[in-house]
Amino acid sequence: MPDVAADGLRVLFCGINPGLMTAATGHHFARPGNRFWPALHRSGFTPRLLKPAEQEELLSHGLGITNVVARATARADELSAEEYREGGRLLALKVARLRPRWLAVLGVTAYRTAFDDRGAKVGPQTRTIGDTRVWVLPNPSGLNAHWTPAALAEEFARLREAAQR
Repeated sequence: MPDVAADGLRVLFCGINPGLMTAATGHHFARPGNRFWPALHRSGFTPRLLKPAEQEELLSHGLGITNVVARATARADELSAEEYREGGRLLALKVARLRPRWLAVLGVTAYRTAFDDRGAKVGPQTRTIGDTRVWVLPNPSGLNAHWTPAALAEEFARLREAAQR
């Protein structure tokens, strides 16, 4: 699954791993029930609701997308702790090379495992990767039902405001 990324982005969003629909289409967060694209728009990151096939437009807004783990699965719980840890190591190298202002990891459990930070909560982290600040966002999957679309958009908006400062 190719990244949508460039040097010096405002925010590099990092999904857990590609789902099967994403792997089949080549478009991040392609599953219809995924709430990433609506949250991105409702939070003010994008002026309109983008479709997964329009993912390259993110670059013009200073945004990008990557994943912690490259392997596609039906569910993130199919990944091993070793895959997360190796993914975190590779992600840190990618972030050090691309130097986004913020890395936004979409899923607190994935972040905790990939970066061995058991106490992490949704929101800004104390960890940095070089000069890049880290923010943990809720997983936008429709399976993460305890985060409503409105609450998800609010958390994305908190990051957007921080990234504008």
